[in-house]
Amino acid sequence: MDINLDYSEDDNPLGFKSDFILSLCELIMGSRNGIEAEEKSVIDRCLPLVYQKYFEHPVPENMPVLGDLYDCLRSQKEVQAQRIATALEIYVNGSLRVFNHRTNVELSNRIVCFDIKDLGKQLKKLGMLIVQDQVWNRVTLNRAARKSTRYYIDEFHLLLKEEQTAAYSVEIWKRFRKWGGIPTGEVTCLSRCA
Repeated sequence: MDINLDYSEDDNPLGFKSDFILSLCELIMGSRNGIEAEEKSVIDRCLPLVYQKYFEHPVPENMPVLGDLYDCLRSQKEVQAQRIATALEIYVNGSLRVFNHRTNVELSNRIVCFDIKDLGKQLKKLGMLIVQDQVWNRVTLNRAARKSTRYYIDEFHLLLKEEQTAAYSVEIWKRFRKWGGIPTGEVTCLSRCA
């Protein structure tokens, strides 16, 4: 759920972050048709509430976590909100709650390597999406500091397997280049590709 005030070009950094959160929820809910318009509206209504404390006082301890979105959804009256919250529950209170906390990775290092190999099948797709969002945060901070960000993605084809991670990858790739990012991806090809 990490965001910074330079997250997008306009005055509302929540617009682009909303797109990420919707992709995240779509991935979590696992629906074939994606999430419905009503569900998107409920999530979009909750996001300003979830980020309000951070925007008023942008310090790390005010950064929301997935559990804050879950709590906000539970407080909504619509059936759609309860459906989304129920889908999030395993990632907030259940056995897959590994991402329901503020980051413990030192992101200000000059070189950061995200290794999601050991996440397991249920968390790997989610992990790929979250890593991309963390890198986007770094790109936006570096742009404000007039620095370029190099982003190397090994096994890039894995991001293109799922609709949500593929769509977010294309959007991020385009934005990286415009924001001083230098993305590079490697695709492992089997012998039949030659």
